Amino acid sequence: MNVAIVTVGDEILAGSTTNTNASWLAERITERGSTVQRILTIPDDRELIADSVARWSDEFDAVIVTGGIGGTPDDVTVEAVADGLEREFVVHGEIRDGLVEKAAAFREENPDLVEEYDLHLDIDAAASIPEGATPIVVDEGWAPGCVVENVYVFAGIPDEMRAMFDAVADEFQGDSTADTLYTPAPEGSLHDVLEGVTDRFDVSVGSYPRSENRPGRIRVSSTDPETVEAAIAWLRERVETTAPPSASE
Repeated sequence: MNVAIVTVGDEILAGSTTNTNASWLAERITERGSTVQRILTIPDDRELIADSVARWSDEFDAVIVTGGIGGTPDDVTVEAVADGLEREFVVHGEIRDGLVEKAAAFREENPDLVEEYDLHLDIDAAASIPEGATPIVVDEGWAPGCVVENVYVFAGIPDEMRAMFDAVADEFQGDSTADTLYTPAPEGSLHDVLEGVTDRFDVSVGSYPRSENRPGRIRVSSTDPETVEAAIAWLRERVETTAPPSASE
């Protein structure tokens, strides 16, 4: 399964927010045997989001779009996805009913906050999704995410985004498998052996250079676990290896 990730947010492009969502998603998708082939960050621009979704939904098996689904004026992501897939943007009745209950509970549990601030909750906006989409409703979030065709729309807030991904994680199962060996050797000394392993085995190989505190990495992947195992064994005979770094390193 080939996946593209589109992260929406002016604040990410401005450097005021770190894009941890894309790296978290890429790791979870990869460990399920699928492959992330594109990661793109774009502003809260409805036309640009729609254009990216329209093009990439044809090019990839799945497209994940994160950010800007809360129902405030700058939250244009879900509406833009509807544009890109040429669908109407409609209020989902069950979602709306749930948000009405959630808003009432919030007001009851936070009377001082409600009294101090003029809270405006645009329930219709938050309950709107592309026509025919399947909502992703999680306790952690206010507005729901959704799945429409092969496009998955998640919140930008990390806790909400992760909960939404977990709700559909089984849909990202793929058939790729991988293994990694670690080496103290400088990357420049590995050219011949990296070329040799791809000549002998039907695998993809990634080489990641060492740093001051971490050894270098050679990552081997394929759709056949036995081929990965054989390629790793071949590499171990030709590359100096070391133990993996600890989780804290």
